[in-house]
Amino acid sequence: MENKDTTRWGYWSSRGYLVGATSTFLSTVFTFPIYKTIFRQQLHTLTIQDATLQLSREGIKHLYRGLVPPLMAKTVQGTLLFGTQGSFQHFFSRGRITGVESCVLSGFLSGAIEATLLVPFERIQNILQDSRNNARFPSASSILHEFQTYSKRQYLTIGVYRGFTIILVRNMLGSAIFLSCKEPMRDMLNIQGLPAWAPSLGSGAINGAFTSLVLYPLSVMVVNMQAEVGPGLPGVKEVAMKVWKKSGGRITMLYRGTSLIVLRSCITWGVTNSIHDTLSR
Repeated sequence: MENKDTTRWGYWSSRGYLVGATSTFLSTVFTFPIYKTIFRQQLHTLTIQDATLQLSREGIKHLYRGLVPPLMAKTVQGTLLFGTQGSFQHFFSRGRITGVESCVLSGFLSGAIEATLLVPFERIQNILQDSRNNARFPSASSILHEFQTYSKRQYLTIGVYRGFTIILVRNMLGSAIFLSCKEPMRDMLNIQGLPAWAPSLGSGAINGAFTSLVLYPLSVMVVNMQAEVGPGLPGVKEVAMKVWKKSGGRITMLYRGTSLIVLRSCITWGVTNSIHDTLSR
């Protein structure tokens, strides 16, 4: 009986990995221009119109500049989110931990793994998307070459793993919130007459948007920490003060860009969650 359950669990876990990778790959390509607009708003405290105008002045050839790191990172993220969720929940169920506790714990662990593996991708992505770095760093390889000149300690602290602590907290909380809420929300939206994929789409969209909004200030911190390159960079406290000053000490200014965050998260997580649940069934 144990072998049968393990085989069945392994089968569904493998489907989770595959579907997560495929859906996040496609959604990332589709929503990248939206993400880049949000990035410029976070970095320069711009309106949507000003950020869009800035990108249009740079031209179409720069619109998808920096796509490869987030494409790889988001694909890995989707793979880990759905794949490791099944793995950890199976592990916890053997220790009689089930329900919400299992979802929260698996979310924390999945988020920790994501953060550890994906920080370098996010770091390179944020450098490439800042227009101030266009001339200095024309490609990802030029950034890595710069990092290779650092000492071993600098390579980790101000190089590829800059901002790791914030990303760790953000990813752990985000994964725990999303994984804990997506199934209850899907069941709540499961109204008679709706297509089978609709509740999953709505659940992913609502939970993705909610999670992004709750953790948005941490994402702003990450962008401002990771866009700069070189020695003598400010620490977390200094960056937090800088961000707060740039927002004029107003929460509303700190949340600039949230309209696009909602749109992008609804599309990305709605589609991802719907595809995953549909293929799993």
